[in-house]
Amino acid sequence: MGSIFSPKMPALPPVQPLPPPPSAELSAEEKAKIKKEQDEILRKRKGRASTILTSPLVEEATTEKKTLLG
Repeated sequence: MGSIFSPKMPALPPVQPLPPPPSAELSAEEKAKIKKEQDEILRKRKGRASTILTSPLVEEATTEKKTLLG
């Protein structure tokens, strides 16, 4: 009696074909745009040593990181 009143599963929709893969070749415009973005990222990047402020009289700048041990 339970099988009479149980809901039926709807039919599955048909499977659509896969879209064509994008081309592996980049145009000159895309290459220029990517290079421009990468150059901008490299210009904005700063390292730890470049951000330490010391006077020109100091011979060596200490760039050691302190440890938790002491």
